Amino acid sequence: MRTANEDWLAPWEPSAGIGWPDRHSPAAYRALRRASSRRARAGLSLPFALRYQGRLAGQVTVDNVVRGALRSGHLGYWLDRAVAGRGVASLAVALVCDHAFGPVGLHRLQADIRPENGPSRRLVERLGFRREGLFRSYLDIDGAWRDHLGYALLAEDAPGGVLARWQAQTGH
Repeated sequence: MRTANEDWLAPWEPSAGIGWPDRHSPAAYRALRRASSRRARAGLSLPFALRYQGRLAGQVTVDNVVRGALRSGHLGYWLDRAVAGRGVASLAVALVCDHAFGPVGLHRLQADIRPENGPSRRLVERLGFRREGLFRSYLDIDGAWRDHLGYALLAEDAPGGVLARWQAQTGH
């Protein structure tokens, strides 16, 4: 699915100097799954597969989880183009935020988004994330160092839950 979505996902994806075909080979995928599982077992990451109508449709991950005084994580997500525009990503991100703030006990979630990625910016803004700043040449994305806007959501920003906010906005 990711290979079929290359033109949809590549402008927003980390490249780390490795081409798309090499990052999406079967061997690379197996290595990524093993590393993701290790990070999750260590409590450093919360990876979630997103399923829609019985099939894999994307992923939402809270990564770089830090405990102690900070209790934060970085939110990332991607979605199959075939299901975009149906609220699937918004619902999934809202559920993951509530899980991170609830049972996991995090206080802050940060989402770093390229300024050009209007749909992703609108998604986090609708869920209550606030723009906090600009990170210049922040990440190697699609073969170049790209600026990102930093958005954050705090547990107290969503006292009734992020899902409840999304439901109130959409009528779901």
